[in-house]
Amino acid sequence: MSLSEAGKLKAIMIIEVLGKPPEHLIETLENIIKQIDEEKGVSITSKKINEPKNIEKSEEFFTTFAEIELEVEEIGILAMLMFKYMPAHIEILEPELIVLSNNNWNDILNELVIKLHRYDEIARVVEMEKRVLERKLRELMSQKTEEKTEKETKEKNPETKKKKKD
Repeated sequence: MSLSEAGKLKAIMIIEVLGKPPEHLIETLENIIKQIDEEKGVSITSKKINEPKNIEKSEEFFTTFAEIELEVEEIGILAMLMFKYMPAHIEILEPELIVLSNNNWNDILNELVIKLHRYDEIARVVEMEKRVLERKLRELMSQKTEEKTEKETKEKNPETKKKKKD
């Protein structure tokens, strides 16, 4: 069956969250599911929110996920959901065959390019901020080392103290 024959596309999305307290994670997933269901051209057919569990090697942080089965009117809407909600996993259940026009591909690829450019911009800004912080840290470390050396020199040479007093 193709998308045009089926009329709608059925898919499963898994959305993961991380944080604390565990009750907040469930509330957050419920809000995300509500937002997805309110998107134009989307209807959620089932949902399952799993109980939060402690993250290994961390007593205070929890993780959980929701499995959301949904129907969308077209592949472009599914792509929009993917870019907007960043699911950990997505699986198209039906139809088995999806034929896309070049306009559909253009829309999907342009959304991907926009997202990649945003991440690239963020990465560049973070890298520049990191360099500034590293430089400032080196300057502070150098300044502290100079002050420590100066203090040690003064303590070893009492005459330096007398000369400065005079």
